[in-house]
Amino acid sequence: MKIFRFTLPVFFVFFITSNVVSQTAVTNSNEGTIEIIQDFKIKELVDKYTELNSKSTIKGYRVKIHFGNDKARAYEIKEKFHDKFQDIPAYVRYDQPYFSVRVGNYRTKLEAYKFLKQIQSEYPTAFLVQDQIELSH
Repeated sequence: MKIFRFTLPVFFVFFITSNVVSQTAVTNSNEGTIEIIQDFKIKELVDKYTELNSKSTIKGYRVKIHFGNDKARAYEIKEKFHDKFQDIPAYVRYDQPYFSVRVGNYRTKLEAYKFLKQIQSEYPTAFLVQDQIELSH
């Protein structure tokens, strides 16, 4: 028991002083440069990984403004929509045997619904659909 009383304070003092020394050593080492030496293929892999992940998609919502079996009509509606709303992306999608025009990239149903109400006078048959949307950066 006497040994425990003696070793505990010594250990405690040692722990406190070592912590202080390590902190001062870290604060004094801020005056240097770091040089990374790596194979050029690693940088290429990191760049490719970044490029692939920049095109990733998540589950979200779009507004379907048209569907039918006429491809030319679908692209015509997409162009007319794009003329009125340049900042909203529009997509023509083919789900056999129909072409559909979906617009927007909305993360929540509420955002998509708000836009649906905004365009419902021009596109009365428009409705919300769940879709894979592109992430905006």
